[in-house]
Amino acid sequence: METQVKNSDVTFLKKYGLKDTVAHRNLSGEELQKITVEKNMGVETENGTLAVNTGKFTGRSPQDRFLVKDDYTRDKVWWGKINKPISPDNFDRLYERVTAYLSGKELYVHDGYVGAYPEYRLDVRTIAEYPWSAFFVKNMFLRLNEEELEDFNEDWLVVCAPGYIEQDPEKYGLRQGNFSILNFSRKIALVGGSAYTGEIKKGIFSALNLILPVERNVLPMHCSANVGKDGDTAIFFGLSGTGKTTLSADPDRKLIGDDEHGWTEENIIFNFEGGCYAKVIDLTEEKEPDIFRAIKPGAMLENVIFRKNSREVDFEDSSITQNTRVSYPIDHIENIQQPSYAENPTDIFFLTCDAFGVLPPVSRLTPGQAAYHFISGYTAKVAGTEAGIHEPVPSFSACFGEPFMPLHPTVYGEMLSKKMTEANVKVWLINTGWSGGPYGVGSRIKLKYTRAMISAILEGQLENVDFKVHPIFGLYMPVSCPGVPAETLDPINTWDNKGAYIQKAIQLAHSFHLNFEKFAGQASRQILGGGPLIDEHHHLEEHF
Repeated sequence: METQVKNSDVTFLKKYGLKDTVAHRNLSGEELQKITVEKNMGVETENGTLAVNTGKFTGRSPQDRFLVKDDYTRDKVWWGKINKPISPDNFDRLYERVTAYLSGKELYVHDGYVGAYPEYRLDVRTIAEYPWSAFFVKNMFLRLNEEELEDFNEDWLVVCAPGYIEQDPEKYGLRQGNFSILNFSRKIALVGGSAYTGEIKKGIFSALNLILPVERNVLPMHCSANVGKDGDTAIFFGLSGTGKTTLSADPDRKLIGDDEHGWTEENIIFNFEGGCYAKVIDLTEEKEPDIFRAIKPGAMLENVIFRKNSREVDFEDSSITQNTRVSYPIDHIENIQQPSYAENPTDIFFLTCDAFGVLPPVSRLTPGQAAYHFISGYTAKVAGTEAGIHEPVPSFSACFGEPFMPLHPTVYGEMLSKKMTEANVKVWLINTGWSGGPYGVGSRIKLKYTRAMISAILEGQLENVDFKVHPIFGLYMPVSCPGVPAETLDPINTWDNKGAYIQKAIQLAHSFHLNFEKFAGQASRQILGGGPLIDEHHHLEEHF
């Protein structure tokens, strides 16, 4: 379906300040792919999947993300290095400069929506300079039928101009020539100077992460979710490399979504998106069958390299970036929940890859601990690969998604704590990292054990087992779990040197305390009590 709006049309793009444009509206994926290839902006792989190169930016540029500071946002947003302010005047002038740049060009317009639960739907119109940006949005946002497209009126507008680079950034309050800006009063997401498609996705979801809690009492979550045969819903939070995508892909459960969800007052968990945006570095069919098989016509690969003299993708090649990606509509996955929402959340999993090897592989959290660990958003990064460097680095990202959260993390933490208490949801901390010692000494916890723990929890098999309290972190560790060796459930048992374990555990506990200092002023007593019981000044001999 192609509609061309000619220069004389005053009712469509002109209202956005765009003049003399030809707008291709709501083209099919096939048409957008064909145009992309014809314009030498992308190529097709051996199986017909579109592959593009996003240019200078192969990831988001968080230092160039701004929120317009005005009457709507001034007292709501957690201003700082994550949420940087820009004035309404500077936004208006930049918008005029971008629309002047886009005027006279061929543009690609996509109409869709985000929020799979009808009551919380947000209609989004995207005006893109590049055809493959529109292709990405078609994959990632929820899709409308012909009738809905005819009567479409957007709630939010995305304007994406990768070719526009601001030559005088300081004049407009920018750091450099590229920018990603949200204006909550004008309801516009403006992206300039970067072709990385994640800027569009994360821009709109950052907007939802403010609008939904403030206006609708819905908790937005950077998580995956699936639902069992009995309608029980599980939620998986976790930063990159913790197993969020892998563990939520379960042959016995239907996938609701893999990245962005809302939790309503009625205890409905709904997907924000209509697709998935997955990393593909080192991808194999054996490791990630769902993602591997989703890479087919209708999907779009970013920044991948082909094997020599072929159109076969070499997924191990990171010469452009480690952050190689694919976007695809969610129906490229077989076992999905349709529509993308479900009721009755029963269990929440916080996934952490603890490279220090001190956190238990599975533990149950109290409401206070759940809020504390949610606000902390801990995982550990393995240090570089130079000889002799084996020391992990703690990494904290508030709410397991700090770069996308406009409100103070304690707002989301308090909401989570309240919702889990009201819905009687159990929260579990799952360590998918190391056991028996830190990275370089111990070994990674086996995926089959982690899957066994999650299955046991979802099947109610840990409801009647005994738990014991970890003396440093205060976590409740089960003493047995089907399919998992009992001695591995208390991490100290797996270390040869118990003293080294205690020392390393105190070191990590201290990192938690230090990280939490910036939240302490706005956290309740219950949340503050959810942290590690101990810091480096305590003597532990009596506990072990």
